[in-house]
Amino acid sequence: MTNDEAQVGFVVVIRQLFFASRASSNFMKTHLAIVCFATALAFTACNRGAPKADQIKASYNEQTPAMMTDKIQKTDDEWRKILTPEQFQVLRQKGTERAGSGALLNNHEAGIYTCAACDLDLFSSDAKFESGTGWPSYFQPIAPGKVTVATDSSHGMERDEVVCSRCGGHLGHVFNDGPKPTGLRYCMNSVSLKFAKTSTSPAR
Repeated sequence: MTNDEAQVGFVVVIRQLFFASRASSNFMKTHLAIVCFATALAFTACNRGAPKADQIKASYNEQTPAMMTDKIQKTDDEWRKILTPEQFQVLRQKGTERAGSGALLNNHEAGIYTCAACDLDLFSSDAKFESGTGWPSYFQPIAPGKVTVATDSSHGMERDEVVCSRCGGHLGHVFNDGPKPTGLRYCMNSVSLKFAKTSTSPAR
C-alpha cells in the first residue's frame, strides 16, 4: 500500500465513522472513537513500513549494461523442449504451484538457488527464511539485477511479480511483509528454481 492509498483509505474510514456516530448512542460513540483511533494507528504503521521496503525492492531491479545484453529469448516450442510440463506452466505461463508441494520448500542446505530455465543465480540460502506460506521465501535476491519486478494485475488484484532478469521466466511475487533487513518476502515457486549445494554459505 502506498502513502496516497493509505491516506485516502484513512479519510474514507474517518468519514464513515463520523456520520455513523451522529446517529448513535453515547456507548456507540465511544466504541466508534476507539475503532477510529486504532484505524489511524494501523494506517500510520503501514505508511512507515512500506516506503522503505519499496525503495529496497526497486534497487534490486537495477541492471548493469552487461546484464541488459545477456538476455535469453526462446519460442514456446523451444522452451517446451527444455522444461518439464510443470516448469513450463509456471515459468512461461505464470502459473503457481500448490502451496506446500514444492521440493525446495523445506530445503535448509547451504547453496545457491538458480533459475530453472536459464541457470542464472537468483537467491542465496543465506536469505531464505521460514515464512509459513507454503512457498520458499527469501528476504533479498543474491545481487541487484538478478530479478525484475513487474506489475501483475491478474485475478482481480495488483501484485508485484518477480521474473528472472535473463530469460523472463515467472518466479513468483514479492511482498512488503518480510523480515529485516529488507522487509521483503520474495515468495517463489520451487518449480521455477534449481538448487546448487555448496560446502559453506555463499557470499552475497
